[in-house]
Amino acid sequence: MNKIIIAIDGYSSCGKSTLAKQLSKKLGYVFVDSGAMYRAITLYFLRQHIDWNNVDEVNEALQSISLDFEYNDETGKSDMLLNDENVELLIREMLVSESVSPVSAIKEVREFAVAQQQKMGEKKGIVMDGRDIGTTVFPKAELKIFVTADVAVRVERRYKELVVTNPNISIEEIKNNLEMRDYIDSNREFSPLRKADDAIVLDNSNITREEQLALALKWAKEKMAN
Repeated sequence: MNKIIIAIDGYSSCGKSTLAKQLSKKLGYVFVDSGAMYRAITLYFLRQHIDWNNVDEVNEALQSISLDFEYNDETGKSDMLLNDENVELLIREMLVSESVSPVSAIKEVREFAVAQQQKMGEKKGIVMDGRDIGTTVFPKAELKIFVTADVAVRVERRYKELVVTNPNISIEEIKNNLEMRDYIDSNREFSPLRKADDAIVLDNSNITREEQLALALKWAKEKMAN
């Protein structure tokens, strides 16, 4: 079968990364979490007190950022490295979540990340998820999936994920964060979140992870056979 590029886009907390990881494992493909890359950049900006409304500061900061992924034997997943530091847990904290959308909306930031993502996909055999993978990063990807789910479902999923490490987090706080991220992601000037014309919509509000994976695998194998 031919190796292909699988681009998975969609809203925050709709299960894009979960699907991408499962799919890559089943197919033996490389998984790239583009969202983790933007989160790592955001973490760097926060740590260095970068004014992300200042283009010169942003460009200078980007020159000091190195991003990579490292396989974690314990979790069986790839962790995000920021300048050789494992920041996988740090980038999932609410402080980063609250700032990642405005940072990732910056033209220079997206160009920096997209260039690295496209290089990763040169050999194909890759699954990448994010907001603009099928529209900007890999517009010629053989399979594009646009994942969506009801807001209430997404809020509940996000709450279960965060409450483990932050028991004081509230449903309302998460709902507000998701709605704000949706708005910023969909309305930013550079590479906004939108469904590619040739993407298949996958609404997973009322299906299991296993059913979702089975659908995506079917679509992938059909494309790989062409």
